Amino acid sequence: MNMNTPETEELKILVEKEFGRVLSTTTDFEEFSLSVNKRTEKRLSPSTLKRLWEYVRDSHKPRVCTLDILSQYIGHQDYASFKAWLKKSTRYNSSFFDAHQLTSSELRPGAVVEIGWSPNRTLRLNYLGESEYEVTRSENSKIQAGDRFMAGCFIKNSPLYLPYIERNGARTAPFVAGRNGGLTIINIVG
Repeated sequence: MNMNTPETEELKILVEKEFGRVLSTTTDFEEFSLSVNKRTEKRLSPSTLKRLWEYVRDSHKPRVCTLDILSQYIGHQDYASFKAWLKKSTRYNSSFFDAHQLTSSELRPGAVVEIGWSPNRTLRLNYLGESEYEVTRSENSKIQAGDRFMAGCFIKNSPLYLPYIERNGARTAPFVAGRNGGLTIINIVG
């Protein structure tokens, strides 16, 4: 069960951006732990970071001192000042927006959709109905032909967040397509 708040999740995103890559392997967490120590002169163990990033299962709430150190890593005094900055930052205001989008409710079962994102990743999808898609072709993506997922809509220039991908009868961890720059191709091709 995720014990993180939206503010904690945003902190993790900004920390990865500052570090220059997504934390997804044991080596990433070890190297990031060293980077934190070098920058803040404070220690966060790779195992603490793995729990926070849910690389290992754990239902403990992150400690404030851990969040303080990560906030300092991205230039804030502590976690409280990071949260105050988030509330004031216009970057995070909710708003309506104009977007080129394709919603699943517009499609009939059997429709064929193509989506793509940088660098040169494309998927061809068969719409099964009820917001479910099956991948029929995959180029340069970790998503494979035969995978299935649920998506209510595809929005151009926004990442596609999938809670899981169903593969060979099992569900994967959450997946994001187009983390940097979002989806660049959204077409109904059949």
